[in-house]
Amino acid sequence: MIQSYFKDFRNVGYRNSSSSIFLMFASQAIWWSFFQLWLTSPKSGLSLSAGAVGTIFAVNSAVTLILMFVYGTIQDRLNLKNYLLIFCAILISLVGPFFTWVYGPLLQHFFTLGIIVGAIYLPAAFLGTAPLTETYAEKASRKFGFEYGKARAWGSLGYAVATLIAGFLFVINPLLNFWAGSILGIVFLITLLISRTNKHSDDVEVIIADDSTVPRLKDVITVAKLPALWVMIFLTMFTWTFYTVFDQQMFPQFYTSLFSTAEQGEKMYGILNSVQVFFEAVMMGVIPFIMRKIGVRQTLIIGMLVMSIRIGACSLTNDPVAVSFIKMLHSIEVPLFMLPIFRYFTLHFDTRLSATLYMVGFQVAAQVGQVILSTPLGMLKDAYGHSVTFIVISVIVLIATVVASFLLKKDEEDVYGQPLITT
Repeated sequence: MIQSYFKDFRNVGYRNSSSSIFLMFASQAIWWSFFQLWLTSPKSGLSLSAGAVGTIFAVNSAVTLILMFVYGTIQDRLNLKNYLLIFCAILISLVGPFFTWVYGPLLQHFFTLGIIVGAIYLPAAFLGTAPLTETYAEKASRKFGFEYGKARAWGSLGYAVATLIAGFLFVINPLLNFWAGSILGIVFLITLLISRTNKHSDDVEVIIADDSTVPRLKDVITVAKLPALWVMIFLTMFTWTFYTVFDQQMFPQFYTSLFSTAEQGEKMYGILNSVQVFFEAVMMGVIPFIMRKIGVRQTLIIGMLVMSIRIGACSLTNDPVAVSFIKMLHSIEVPLFMLPIFRYFTLHFDTRLSATLYMVGFQVAAQVGQVILSTPLGMLKDAYGHSVTFIVISVIVLIATVVASFLLKKDEEDVYGQPLITT
């Protein structure tokens, strides 16, 4: 399998997509994996409550859902041209100065203004850019004939490496995480600029210049009227939204609280997160084979089921070793969910609209869910603690999984995109 990964690097589309997704995810993970801890830790001078953290996530999500529709529409028009990614990379490279001199002081002294300013920068630089790089890689995979999961795996690998480093940096000084993000952002920007001067990259822009491959506004409106898209929006809001709230807003503080000191918990969280995401990267290469064996629909349902089990299991123990093993289920949960979601859209919808569909049908739906649920779930956690909140989330995801088994289309049903080749 490892030889297969490196053999694919002779494919220019795979090479450019993998490097972009690796650096983007690394530049975000180096600080994002500890963002919730930064907001609640005395080290930052903030020490915010779960309700306040939920409000920050909710407002960020509200802006992100609008921005992702804009990003998705623009990238569908650009296809494989990377102008939008270059713009995002410039913003990413500013994360260190932004958190040090703008965002942190504003949240500390002018909380409401800080939320507003952060909700402009964070979605534009990171929260909307992560799905953008994923859709870019997915488009390239169909154009250049490589497995999308292999390219997406480099994103997980980048996240794993950065998270491991982040745990040690955070203990020294949390601001180091943000400045490391700036350094990675600059490398990301340079890589994108180099790929634009590459002869093969220029050839790509010529090849895809055919207007017939560019979606029109009426195409987007037509798809928005389809019940199948709204089914995916509904299922996303009641699965991936709760996964995101659990993993980003609650689990970091819950896990670090299981240790005798905050510093020990922070180091162990960084190591655990890194190991988990490393195995996630491996599974990104394995799941496509499973998906071709059992189908897109079945793979997605299994991913939802694992999600419910993992979240619920965290409510049953306060032992750090047991919770660490439960966390490792994350390494199969994300590939089981993310890859079939992408493939579901390209299977049942027009592939020209893959970026817009992914942004609206999945990412935007998840952000809407976060806007609605982040603050209430944060308040629930403040009032009743981790265990009760985790059980509530797990039960809701389980109910959504049962509903999904009835609503999701079968792989051979209404194939308007790229058919699935089964083994």
